[in-house]
Amino acid sequence: MARAELQGPIPFAEVGVLSSIAGALAGAGLSLFALSTYDTDYVLVKERDLAAALDALRTAGGEIV
Repeated sequence: MARAELQGPIPFAEVGVLSSIAGALAGAGLSLFALSTYDTDYVLVKERDLAAALDALRTAGGEIV
C-alpha cells in the first residue's frame, strides 16, 4: 500500500475534502482505503496504482508535496 496524508489540521467546517479525493480516484478507476483522524485524513492506494493515483489527483487540481 502507498499512503498519502492530507495536510492537516483540516477544519471541521471544511466539507467534501475526502469526497473530492475519492471522486478523482474513482474517476480514474482506482480504489482507495481512507482513514480519518481528529485533524487529518489518510488515503491508501495499492502501490501498483500510486503513479496513476498521483496523476489523477494532479489532474483534479491537487498539489502533491
